[in-house]
Amino acid sequence: MTDALSWQPTASLHHLRGRAAVMTSLRRFFADRAVLEVETPVLSAASITDLQLGFMETRWHGPGASSGKRLFLHTSPEFPMKRLLCAGYGDIYQICKVFRDDESGRYHNPEFTMLEWYRLGFDHHQLMTEVDALLQQVLRCPAGERLSYAAAFQQVLAIDPHSASDAVLASLCADRAQYTGSALDRDGMLQLLFSICIEPTLGHDRPCFIFDFPASQAALAQIRPETPPVASRFEVYVNGIELANGFHELADAAEQRRRFLADNDARHARGLPAGELDEALLAALAQGLPACAGVALGVDRLVMLALGARHIDEVLSFTIRNA
Repeated sequence: MTDALSWQPTASLHHLRGRAAVMTSLRRFFADRAVLEVETPVLSAASITDLQLGFMETRWHGPGASSGKRLFLHTSPEFPMKRLLCAGYGDIYQICKVFRDDESGRYHNPEFTMLEWYRLGFDHHQLMTEVDALLQQVLRCPAGERLSYAAAFQQVLAIDPHSASDAVLASLCADRAQYTGSALDRDGMLQLLFSICIEPTLGHDRPCFIFDFPASQAALAQIRPETPPVASRFEVYVNGIELANGFHELADAAEQRRRFLADNDARHARGLPAGELDEALLAALAQGLPACAGVALGVDRLVMLALGARHIDEVLSFTIRNA
C-alpha cells in the first residue's frame, strides 16, 4: 500500500526560503566580481575515470541513434566548463544539478547541487582566499585557517603521511580507524585515516583549508616538484563536513590523458567499469587552457550549514526516497 504522505516535500517552507536566500547570495558574490554565470549540458558522451566516484548512464534514441546512444549524467560540470575556458570565455561559474551513484545518507543524495567556478590567473592559494570570502558572506563565519595535509596528519596522528611506512599506516588503520577489511593500497590507507580520524576534527571554530595533498591524489591538479612532490589542491571543511575541492588546474593534455588511462587501469584492477575518456576535453586542452584555478562546492551542504540543518533531506524539496 502506498504511503499517503510519500508525496510530501522533505524540506520545510522555511528552509526552502532560506535556500533561496543562499542562492541569491551566491549569485551576488559572483556578480560583484564580474564572473560570468554559464550553463553546460547535464548529459555527456564521456564519463569520469575517478576511482572514488560512481557514474549514472542513460540512452538516447534520437536521429542517428535508433539503437540507443550511451550517455552519462555528469558528476560535475568541470569538463565542459574547461572547454569554455579554452575557447576564451574568461572567469566563469555554474550552479547545477550533478549525479553520483551509490551516494545517499546524512550528507549525500545521488542528485545534488554543485557550485563550480574558475578564475584565470589564480593559483590554489588565491582561490582559497576567494572561497574563504564566499563562506564568510554566506555563513557569517570567521576567516578560515590553512593547514597542510602533512600538518593535519601530524596534529591528529603524529605521523608524516608522505614518509610513514605502509606498515605504520596499516597499524593506524586497524587501531585508530578500526579497519578490519581486506588490505588497502597506500592511498586507500591515507584516505581512510583522513576521513575517519582527521576530517571530524576540522573546521569547528572556523573553516579549515587543507592543502598540499600527496601527488598520487592530484586528480586534475598540477603537481609541484618538491621533496616530496605535492598536488596543488585543497579541500575546505566546516564542522567536520567537506564543502569544497579545488585545484590549480592541470593544463597539459598529454598528462591528463595519461592520468585518465591510469585511472581506468586502476578501475579495471578493482572490478569497476572503465570510464569513457572525454576526447573533446583533451582536444580543448591541446588547444590551450589558460592558467587558472577552479573549485567545486557542495551547495546543499552549504545550505545545511547556513540554516543549521542536521540532514540533507531538510534542505531538498524531494530526495531519492520520494522523488
